[in-house]
Amino acid sequence: MIPDLLTAGQFATVYNALSLVIAAQLFTAIFLVVSLPRVLARYRPAVTVALIVCGIAAYHYFRIFDSFTAAFTTDSVGGTGEYTQAVGVAFNEGYRYVDWLLTVPLLLVELVAVLALARAMQNRLLLQLVPASILMIALGYPGEVSGDLVVRTVFGILSTIPFLFILYVLFVQLSKSLALQPEAVRGTLSRLRFLLVLSWGVYPIAYLLPALDLGADGWVWKQVGYSIADIVAKAVYGLLIYQVAKTKSWLEDPKFAEHERPLVGSVRRVADLDKAA
Repeated sequence: MIPDLLTAGQFATVYNALSLVIAAQLFTAIFLVVSLPRVLARYRPAVTVALIVCGIAAYHYFRIFDSFTAAFTTDSVGGTGEYTQAVGVAFNEGYRYVDWLLTVPLLLVELVAVLALARAMQNRLLLQLVPASILMIALGYPGEVSGDLVVRTVFGILSTIPFLFILYVLFVQLSKSLALQPEAVRGTLSRLRFLLVLSWGVYPIAYLLPALDLGADGWVWKQVGYSIADIVAKAVYGLLIYQVAKTKSWLEDPKFAEHERPLVGSVRRVADLDKAA
C-alpha cells in the first residue's frame, strides 16, 4: 500500500504534517507538566495521563518521521525532484498502531479520571472502555497492513464493533454521571465526548482512502488525516481535560482558587503594562 514514488509536493506535505504533530504533542506535554500544580491533587492523575498521552505520541511521531525520511530519498539538488523508496528500507506504519494501542485507552482513562466518580463506578466504566479500545485498535491493524481489499474491509468492520460499544458507554452510561458534575463543566465534558468521536471518525476515513485507488495521493492524505486526528484527539483533548480539572479545582476549594487568581491577575497586569508601553 506504500507508494514507490512521491512528488516533491507529496513528500513535503507528509513531512510538514508529521513535523506539526511532533510540535503539537511535545509542547502540549510541556505545558501540562508546568500547569500540573494548578489543579487539586484529586484531578492531577487526569492531567498526568493527558501529558503522558502527548509524550507517547511525540515519541512515536519522532519515530514515524525518521522512518518516513529514511524510506523516501531523492537524488535531486535541494529536494525539488521525485522521491523514491530507498532500497531495503520501508516506511513503518506499525508505529502508529503501537501508539494508538497505548494512547487510545489512556484517552478514555483521562475522561473517567477527571470526573472523579465513586471508585466502584469508575472501575466499572474503565473495565468496559479500556478492553474495548484495545480490541478496536488490535482488530484494525491487520487490515491496515494488508494489500487485500477484502481483508482490509473485514477487519475494518470487526474493529467497528468495539467502537460502537465505546459509543454506547460514552453516550448512554456516562451521561448519567455527567448529571452529577458541576454545571460549569457539564458542557465542556459533553463536548469532550463529541470531540473524541469526531476525531476518531477521521481514522476510518483515512483507513479507507487506499481502497479508493487514489495512488500516492491517497496514501499522502491518509498520513495527513491520521496526523490531524492525532492532534485533535490528544493535544486539544488534553488541554480541555486540564481546563475541566482546573475549573473543578477552583469550584471545590475557594482557598486554592484565591491562591491561583492573584497569579492570573498579575500576568494580566503585566500584559496590560506592555500594551500601554
